[in-house]
Amino acid sequence: MFYLSRIEHKLSLPPTRLVLPIREAIHMELEKLFLDKVIANLGLCISVYDIRSIDGGFIFAGDGAPTFTIITAKLLSSNADGLRLTLGFFDDIYVPAHHLPYPNHFVAEQVNSKKGVWFWDFNDQSYPIEDTDVIKFRVQNVSYPPIPVEQPKESKPFAPMLVTGSLDHDGLGPVSWWFAEEVENE
Repeated sequence: MFYLSRIEHKLSLPPTRLVLPIREAIHMELEKLFLDKVIANLGLCISVYDIRSIDGGFIFAGDGAPTFTIITAKLLSSNADGLRLTLGFFDDIYVPAHHLPYPNHFVAEQVNSKKGVWFWDFNDQSYPIEDTDVIKFRVQNVSYPPIPVEQPKESKPFAPMLVTGSLDHDGLGPVSWWFAEEVENE
């Protein structure tokens, strides 16, 4: 039922961990990465047993600055809680309302309906986030929720990985917003 697996992994230690002994710092970082997560073709990681070897100790080019992942996806649905996006093969990308461009407002399809359209209010204009939009978003968080022991039949399917995104930065949001701006400037 339980397996001991050897994993080779390259990781970057954040500067805050460098004050600790190197083995302890790496162990803490490996636990943060793998503990309570499902590893493809292995299963659920319940412990980092030991560290066999530590190689390297170098700085990658550009590692001193923050790195962000920007992804382009399509709008799957929009409700009062935020947006749900899809890559076509992965549908569990959520942009909560507090990560939408500010200031904004939501217009419900019907009275007492959670479904509707979000608008970004900028320079006395409202820019909608519509069903057909291709959207650039920044990855805020990737989480791996615990697998439920029992799941009611009427509940939506379990998602082993959830991505939380943000549109509240320059150049993010529907691509049409920025393309229209470039055309106007020409």
